[in-house]
Amino acid sequence: MSTFSSIPHCMDRDFTCCAFGSMVVFHGSRRAFPELRPNTKLDLLKFKPYQDLGLLHLLKDSGRKHNIPLKFSISSQKLPQPYGFVIRSDYPQNADLPRYYSKKEKKPFPIPIVDLRRAARERLKSRKGQPRRPAPPPKNGLLVKRLVPVAYDVLNARVTLINNLKKLLKVVTVHACKNCNEIHVGPIGHPFKSCKGPRAPSHRGLHEWSKATIEDILLPIEAYHLHDRLGKRIRHEQRFSVPRIPALVELCIQAGVEIPQYPVKRRRKPIIWIGKSEFIDADESELPDLEPETTHRPILTEIPDWEIEPPSSGEETVSLAEETLLAWETMIEGATKLMKKYPVRVCGYCPEIHIGPSGHKAQNCGAYKHQQRNGQHGWQTAVIDDLIPPRYVWHVPDVNGPPLQRELRSFYGQAPAVVEMCVQGGASVPENYKPTMRLDVGIPLSVREAEMVV
Repeated sequence: MSTFSSIPHCMDRDFTCCAFGSMVVFHGSRRAFPELRPNTKLDLLKFKPYQDLGLLHLLKDSGRKHNIPLKFSISSQKLPQPYGFVIRSDYPQNADLPRYYSKKEKKPFPIPIVDLRRAARERLKSRKGQPRRPAPPPKNGLLVKRLVPVAYDVLNARVTLINNLKKLLKVVTVHACKNCNEIHVGPIGHPFKSCKGPRAPSHRGLHEWSKATIEDILLPIEAYHLHDRLGKRIRHEQRFSVPRIPALVELCIQAGVEIPQYPVKRRRKPIIWIGKSEFIDADESELPDLEPETTHRPILTEIPDWEIEPPSSGEETVSLAEETLLAWETMIEGATKLMKKYPVRVCGYCPEIHIGPSGHKAQNCGAYKHQQRNGQHGWQTAVIDDLIPPRYVWHVPDVNGPPLQRELRSFYGQAPAVVEMCVQGGASVPENYKPTMRLDVGIPLSVREAEMVV
């Protein structure tokens, strides 16, 4: 390794090498060395300061100390400062959870404003003197054909997820606080004092647990249904006349899903721009009439609550958990692909979502200091967590073991509620959720043992 070859000559000394997992640290009693001064080229070629050093052997013996005799030669100059070098591994072990923003804070932009302006200037500079390019779909009013199957997959995955979660709730216990919006997956509610509800001071921050429902796990995020996604913006006077449906369903409809209950305008020719923000529809009278299509994929339906039957065996529970986790990942990945083409807006102050190129004009924002904005929303680009809130909960290492302890809170990890339910149901943990669940962190058996951890 090139890192070891950078060690200069020094006198005959014993140096100590400590290997801790994927990190190797060298310590010495001398200070920083002056630059290498070999006598001849032959001495330089024969110089092997790490001939007894095996990196793989050190990594296997994690936590042990090795005395490695290194032979160097140095001048009689003063040695100014201590030296040392570290070999680290970039393998992700633990990851921090997304930052919690209070109701008084505005959500950050996914891409900083400075970067957006810089990209816009570069885009204008590169297009200067060139003819205007036609807008690609869906900006020209047409559908993105390759994303239509993805929209159907997302919608069916959402229905499958809801039906399976209703069945898992029969075998996996989920608690919901009566005073705040926090939930917990496990046989016993956690003892942490994190309640922020109106009755929290009387309970000293402790939660008052009750049985959770499907709405506590999958938050019902709704949005206005647009008959024409390129039409005029919804005014404040129309806020009660325009129907509201689940935001993810509205995204799938705009991406090509046909639902008879929610009609939408489909264009067969690109729109014609007559101004910076004005356009007209192209003449489609010369096109042949559309035949009723029967090739659309079937759309699943939700099972009523009174028809839900719990799994009859442990193997069926594990299979149901695996299917639920697959539906969750399919929904997340598909919705992320749709959001890259079909714009989704979110208010920076409240959870309001709008599926479309620009947000609506309804003045119904009730967030912190909404009077200064006259109730108007502060629209910005949404991320997947705004459309599908993950609802992080505490990860229970052993369901049949001792309950979570308040003093060992820093040793526990977290995961989305759906993932935690599937894991407790018997499904294997996905790789992308392992860093936040802290599966590689050893949990002390007692508080006294935790106090001994450095």
